[in-house]
Amino acid sequence: MDHNLFLRRRAERFAQLLEEANGCRRHRVRSRRDDELVTLVAVGRRLTVDRPVPKVDADFRTSLRARLIATAEREGIGAEVIAPTDADVVRPPIAAAVRTPRLPAVTARRARARLAIFSGIAVGAIAVSGISAASENALPGDALYGMKRSTERAQLALAGSDLNRGQLFLDFARTRVDEAATLRGNHVRYDAVLDDMDNGTRQGVRTLLNAVAQRSDPAGLDLVDAFLDSQRQAVDGLLDAAPRSQRDRTRSSLGLLDAVGERSTALRTALDCAEPKVVGFDGLGPIPAACTSPR
Repeated sequence: MDHNLFLRRRAERFAQLLEEANGCRRHRVRSRRDDELVTLVAVGRRLTVDRPVPKVDADFRTSLRARLIATAEREGIGAEVIAPTDADVVRPPIAAAVRTPRLPAVTARRARARLAIFSGIAVGAIAVSGISAASENALPGDALYGMKRSTERAQLALAGSDLNRGQLFLDFARTRVDEAATLRGNHVRYDAVLDDMDNGTRQGVRTLLNAVAQRSDPAGLDLVDAFLDSQRQAVDGLLDAAPRSQRDRTRSSLGLLDAVGERSTALRTALDCAEPKVVGFDGLGPIPAACTSPR
């Protein structure tokens, strides 16, 4: 028991040090294990900044994708689920239902925790096996597109800090632009992808700007501004060959990027203000106050 407690505290302290290295608030504690964890923190920080890009052989990716699609079609993965009718549902006798004991809250929490752990293990196994690489070029409607989005959600769940999580949201918004470029002939899917893109933009911006307001650190603003530079060009490119029916929807996404740019500029100004910096919150995060007395 003592050994397990030691390992758990060591892991918790490592997580705190890694969050601090990634820009999170510093914990006002000092542990004798810090010196032992310095090397691991440096490795974790290097993996965060210089994320290794896996290289997958093109032939392997093609063959794996074909096998996965064949398996998905054979097993009915992605097929529409038909809700059972009342005649199909077998209901237990009332007496049996009364005798069924309820799980205590602690047991339920443990079950959810175990499920989360098993889910993380499953995600790791998926990434190692190459399924993520096979699904990275999947488009809405493809059998592997659900796997692609599940991999993105797993990355968000494993993000070590708000800055990393916000950056991931914006990276996925960039991915949605590439998908939209291939779906210009499909009005329904094109609009759906842009909806997902705008949602990712809002979530990423809100996460980063909240971190900026809490820490008075402009690092999140730099990430937002870099995103805007590339994203505006990409969305502008969608307008060039978009049918007239899709141009209004594309301009709506450009309008969102303009609003994000204005919010980022206003918050950057508010950081240099001696007065309260935030007066409220909305879908883009903190609303900066007008600055009348700069520092």
